[in-house]
Amino acid sequence: MTAGTLEIRRDGERIDLVAAGSWTASHAHALEGLVETAEKAGPGPRQVDLAGLGEMDTFGAWLVQRLVRSGGGDGEASIVGVRDSYRDLLSRVAATNRRTPRQRTSETGFGGWLRSIGRSVEGLGGELTTFVQMLGAVAVAIVRTLAHPRSFRLTSFVNQLDRVGLRAVPIILLVTVLIGGIIAQQGFFHFRKFGADDYVVDMVGILVLREIGVLIVAIMVAGRSGSSYTAELGSMKMREEIDALQTMGRDPVQVLILPRIAALVVALPILAFLGSMAALYGGLLVAWGYGGMDQLIYLARLREAVSLTHFDVGMIKAPFMALVIGIVACSEGMRVKGSAESLGLQTTVSVVKSIFLVIVLDGFFAIFFASIGM
Repeated sequence: MTAGTLEIRRDGERIDLVAAGSWTASHAHALEGLVETAEKAGPGPRQVDLAGLGEMDTFGAWLVQRLVRSGGGDGEASIVGVRDSYRDLLSRVAATNRRTPRQRTSETGFGGWLRSIGRSVEGLGGELTTFVQMLGAVAVAIVRTLAHPRSFRLTSFVNQLDRVGLRAVPIILLVTVLIGGIIAQQGFFHFRKFGADDYVVDMVGILVLREIGVLIVAIMVAGRSGSSYTAELGSMKMREEIDALQTMGRDPVQVLILPRIAALVVALPILAFLGSMAALYGGLLVAWGYGGMDQLIYLARLREAVSLTHFDVGMIKAPFMALVIGIVACSEGMRVKGSAESLGLQTTVSVVKSIFLVIVLDGFFAIFFASIGM
């Protein structure tokens, strides 16, 4: 069919736009020029006549909407002569992108300060809602798995356990040995002024077992495994693999997210235990090499300073921190859009949120355990 045409007629103040021919994407170049010419016809009431229209696709429908919305301040145009076969397409296109652009307001002064606080609170509420939704979805998946144990993806769980647990052991041990050694070195450097070298062992033991050991390990896991979860799920979202799972009738939470979170909940306490032991060993090396303390004296003092309660406090925190890291990482991965920029942004947001929430959770646990005397 021949390319579409557009005739511009004036009837008093009204502008009649008579479309004919084929309004399809194959004639895009010619049609764009016609629409641009009509848009320059000036403001005023308009009437778009489509009675002579031959073919029209979505591209042509958008051009018709450009004509409709180009009337300026005197109002939009009316459409006449629409075929029944095109009526639904035009109505759907007309209903798209109808929001009025938000007026930018000044951010200066007290009003701007209040507006910024309001937007921050609104954003915080949205983030909390997303977290709770993912937590609820994981809880539902756990209930389904308990009801049907065979539905649990054991192979995926073991694979994730190897990735987030076993392969993380070397870097966890290295960093925590250094952290324990640094704490001990600073303790000897300052406590020696008061002749209180023995209390360095108390500080290292209690601090590592209760706070530093599990916190450092959780932060490293958030940066290492949490970012990996977000990137993996985000890539699946970009390639529409998650949509394909839903089309197949599979629950993405049960198939993809539950094995990852379960592996993290199991792996983090083990890593925290190994990290705490490595930090205590790092403190022993520094106490022997820098502080001149015999290794047997260090161990004897350590047995006197720490108790099973200190160890329990650290281990109780670990699964909850793992759950927070997993929920945040997976929820941010599911929020990735279709661009590489979105993937990078959500991965960064995932790590920052996880570390922040881990520290906040550690503070809440510290207050809780102090209140019950642990």
